[in-house]
Amino acid sequence: MDTHDQYGARGTVLRLLAAAGAAALTLTVGLVTPLNPAPQQAEADGEKVLTVAVAQSVDSLSPFLAARLVSTSMHRLTYEYLTNYDPKDNHAIPGLATKWEPSADKLTWTYTIRDNSKWSDGKQATAEDAAWTFNTMMTDEGAATANGSFVANFKKVTAPSPTKLVIELKKPQATMAALDVPIVPKHVWEKVDDFSKFNNDKSFPVVGNGPFILTGYKADSYVRLKPNKSFWRGAPKFDELVFKYYKDGDAAVAALQKGEVSFVSGLTPAQAAALKGQADVTVNDAPGRRFYALATNPGAQSKDGEKFGDGHASLLDQRVRQALFMAVDRQAVVDKVFQGHAEEGEGYIPPRFSTYYWQPTDGQKITYNPQKAAQLLKDAGYSKNGDGKLVGKNGKPVTYRVLCHATDPQDKAVGKYLQEWWGELGIGVTLDCLDNVTDPWLAGEYDLAFDGWSVNPDPDFVLSIHTCSALPATPKDIGATDNFICDKKFDELYAQQLAEYDPAKRAEIVKKMESRLYDTGYMNVMAYPNAVEAYRTDQIASITKMPEAAGNIYGQDGYWSWWSATPAAASESSDDSSQTGVIIGIVAGVVVLAGLGVFFAMRHRATAEDRE
Repeated sequence: MDTHDQYGARGTVLRLLAAAGAAALTLTVGLVTPLNPAPQQAEADGEKVLTVAVAQSVDSLSPFLAARLVSTSMHRLTYEYLTNYDPKDNHAIPGLATKWEPSADKLTWTYTIRDNSKWSDGKQATAEDAAWTFNTMMTDEGAATANGSFVANFKKVTAPSPTKLVIELKKPQATMAALDVPIVPKHVWEKVDDFSKFNNDKSFPVVGNGPFILTGYKADSYVRLKPNKSFWRGAPKFDELVFKYYKDGDAAVAALQKGEVSFVSGLTPAQAAALKGQADVTVNDAPGRRFYALATNPGAQSKDGEKFGDGHASLLDQRVRQALFMAVDRQAVVDKVFQGHAEEGEGYIPPRFSTYYWQPTDGQKITYNPQKAAQLLKDAGYSKNGDGKLVGKNGKPVTYRVLCHATDPQDKAVGKYLQEWWGELGIGVTLDCLDNVTDPWLAGEYDLAFDGWSVNPDPDFVLSIHTCSALPATPKDIGATDNFICDKKFDELYAQQLAEYDPAKRAEIVKKMESRLYDTGYMNVMAYPNAVEAYRTDQIASITKMPEAAGNIYGQDGYWSWWSATPAAASESSDDSSQTGVIIGIVAGVVVLAGLGVFFAMRHRATAEDRE
């Protein structure tokens, strides 16, 4: 989104904001600006603080609006979902619900809500909270912004008792054990007037029932959380968890090396190499849960059929889209940009999710073939002029604007290759590398864009963002769409997979959807990046990966990493790390965040790991 991220990537969509944060970050030496209002007292009390450096700023603290991975991660920590995912193999396990059962026709699902979950203000969490959450999403368009696809097929939701939740469906729905929707306390949220504008960022602590309680937030700077001592699964072991925003990845790595932060994700190959072998630092390099892609603008439109934006008309031709992707050397992207810390991309679902992983047939596979790409462009009516520029029937040279994230070195590196590869075809490439890609993306004012989403164990959400129903109602509205794809055949397959309860049959339908995306050329999945991250062992003694055997730590489909993290013993910490580990928020001296604070329109584009 969870997923679109995205350039986001859900992870959705809300399609959210621009990729790695939206502001300028300057370093000033010699000062200390702690996030903790009383850092010296915290140090005296011997509190253990786990500080996580993140490359995204929060788009919204409202679970009804948030789509960025950093934001949805906060909600997994502060609110319970009906179910969770087992960290070993991703199968559905109890969350707020202890069990769930369908009726014989599978149109009515009954959930037993646990009686030992309390909101952080002391009130009991009940089935009424869950019913209210879903009903609000079903009846309020603003509340359906982030996760509306999960309830679109709901007919009626009731709570006959505090421990019984009943959901009636219009037709079968295969995601009933994978409803990735944070359940909120009715007695708090029923006071909200406008869900489309309420960001849940004015009153702390935020009332929740997850393993952590959100206690502090500063836009484009940090989020602070404390353990929920009454969490039914047991309280986290650290005294405080802090997510700190860094626009610059090298600054985050430097902070990790100095012990000023405990954990850093999204490492580049060079950063990972520099950290390997360093004392008190462990590098985790494991198969990731996201894809890295180029998305075309297929002609931005709204549900009412109105066209908007200014995408290049040539991209409406499937032959042109396929020619562009045929002129992208995916293996070079893996070898030269990710330097082996990724797998070559093909289908929409990463190979980590083996049930839904799809590969094209030999005859279908688009391989790097510039000569064939040139022929496809010729067949589509494009030829080179005397200057070697590709021109259309109007005689104008073809130049594409490619949206990229100014803070993402991978975007810039791949962008230079595109200029080279497509330049051989006579196509001009302009890289629009912006701190905030949200505005042009939502306005449809781009030709192609670097895209990426973190995929959930159940792929329904990342599939839903390419359906016609995900388009904005009007050009002025916010939709759940990723890049305005509206394809009737894809929609038909989406409806089929959603209603198919047989796992094997459903997987086959999902693969057909991936095949359709591949053939139409709207999405060119170039790579499946590894989760490359690092943490300080003198601050974190142990932490759970997902999957446990070889998985990621940051951005999990659950709260296992931060909930399970065990502080290192005081004797294991150096003087430097013990000091900076408590005085949180120091970035190589002081961090001055300039030009931030703007809450972008809730919609799309965050970073390569947009939504979960």
